Amino acid sequence: MNSKLQLILGGARSGKSRFSLDQGNEPSFERRLFLATATTDDEEMKTRVRKHQVERGPQWETIEEPYHLAEVLQKLNGSEKTLIVVDCATLWLSNLLCGMGGERLSADEIEKRFDDLLNALSRTVSHIRIVSNEVGLAVVPDTVLGRQFRDLQGLLNQKLASRADQVFFMMAGLSQRLK
Repeated sequence: MNSKLQLILGGARSGKSRFSLDQGNEPSFERRLFLATATTDDEEMKTRVRKHQVERGPQWETIEEPYHLAEVLQKLNGSEKTLIVVDCATLWLSNLLCGMGGERLSADEIEKRFDDLLNALSRTVSHIRIVSNEVGLAVVPDTVLGRQFRDLQGLLNQKLASRADQVFFMMAGLSQRLK
């Protein structure tokens, strides 16, 4: 599975991250970067992050960036022997939507960030695996913010899928190739 851009979709705890990391064990990759978008605002999340770092092992270099994904991908763009796993696009969107340094971005500003990300991805020579949640299978959210999040996440997933060489859907730890 040595494609340039993969999108790995699924629900919470579906096996998306494990799937993306397992592919990183291919011997053709000399450098493995884990680009984490999570913020660690509470002890439970800090514990969760530390646990995942240990599980990834020393062959993975972790970079944390909750907001400026496109810019960091441009800087990390290495070689064809570099794999970058972005985990996850959903948390990145949530960070942008709920406040960036205390300032909430509008839907238009967020869509501009999507375009920036797609442009960065089109210029990269590294292999990229993007993990993202599929949020369109649930009920319609009952809040304006919830519906805005669902709509933006669906749009982001569609844009990423259109650019991806491969798209996988994960459920119960099993993958189904969609593209």
